[in-house]
Amino acid sequence: MKPPPPLLLTHASQLLTLRGQTAPRRGNQMQDLSIIPDGAILIHSGAIVAVGPTDEVTGHSLAASAEEIDCRGKVVLPGFVDSHTHPAFTAPRLVDFEKRITGASYEQIAEAGGGIRSSLAGVRETSAEQLAQHVTRALDQMAEQGTTSVEAKSGYGLSFESEMKSLRAIKLAAQHWPGTVIPTLLGAHVVPPEYRDHPDAYVAIVCEQMIPTVAKEKLAEYVDVFCEKGAFTLEQSVKILRAAVEHGLKTRVHVCQLTQLELSPLLALHPASLDHMDYVSDADLPALAKSNTVATLLPAVNYFLGLDRFPPARKLIDAGVAVALATDFNPGSSPTPSMPFVLSAACTHMKMSPAEAITGATINGACALNLQHRKGSLEPGKDADIAVFDIEDYREIAYWFGVNRCERVYLNGHAS
Repeated sequence: MKPPPPLLLTHASQLLTLRGQTAPRRGNQMQDLSIIPDGAILIHSGAIVAVGPTDEVTGHSLAASAEEIDCRGKVVLPGFVDSHTHPAFTAPRLVDFEKRITGASYEQIAEAGGGIRSSLAGVRETSAEQLAQHVTRALDQMAEQGTTSVEAKSGYGLSFESEMKSLRAIKLAAQHWPGTVIPTLLGAHVVPPEYRDHPDAYVAIVCEQMIPTVAKEKLAEYVDVFCEKGAFTLEQSVKILRAAVEHGLKTRVHVCQLTQLELSPLLALHPASLDHMDYVSDADLPALAKSNTVATLLPAVNYFLGLDRFPPARKLIDAGVAVALATDFNPGSSPTPSMPFVLSAACTHMKMSPAEAITGATINGACALNLQHRKGSLEPGKDADIAVFDIEDYREIAYWFGVNRCERVYLNGHAS
């Protein structure tokens, strides 16, 4: 089969490259988008070949045979890297939604049979093929908003069989989606009802059955754990994460969403990302800033839950912590596939600048998944993950909300 011709995007009003650094960006570095006015990008065989001013890139030897797309009046940037999502579920949680509106807390909803546990039946009773259809639909919705790489967690089965089924469904969906999917085992989301009185027995299942099987069958790259009151204790979380490391898997953690927790035992295990971080302690900031662990903030959760408090982005950034943004797409607390909405929430509620938000949603999101050598910036040799927005200034991505201004997306060079 003859390969497609090269593709040339020309005359972008602003070409946001974010080039030049593969380590997580911190502090003032998050303001640098490396913008090229009247920019162009040449791609071939799924990879970026050249990036620069239009008059330079059009002189490349492959440009003459390329299909040209005129991007006048458009902003072109790296595809978003959504580094925290939960797409393996079957139905919305509308009862939770209504209860929350009337004032019920997260803990009260869970105690009434809602929350994460209420999604179990749908996942447990659904086939892997049907579940894969739900995941694929979510991935397509994310791509429509400019997302090209997605971390996808299990976590709504909470039994050995259903967690493996969820990961197989994610794998099946990933095979039919042109973007990049990074699967994560979240068997330790909460303790399932049947182990409510014996949580350590469930931790043993995660450590002794789920993690070894996932590692052997290569069903996930990461292991995640919800380290929080009502979920898993710090001791249990560390045990799970150590089991992951022993089996060659990378780690990430839900932490400090509802309560403050000392992070040093978790940082000692070098997780790629600590996620939520609403209640991070000032005492932990120096160690976090010195580490390569990314703090992934999820403001859409706080918006949807109607909270007054949002993750302390300014405090983290000013302390030198690497900050990423993600949707936390899930049925209970963040049913949005839209990274542009997350950028808007980050700017309006967490006081991040539009440039910082874009950095958090691209190169720092890639760092949170250890993908920074392939994703997150527009540079020769990297994957051709590109989003084209029908706007003239990158600040409009966060400015407009409730409307999708993403016009075109390329996922590993494939138009979507």
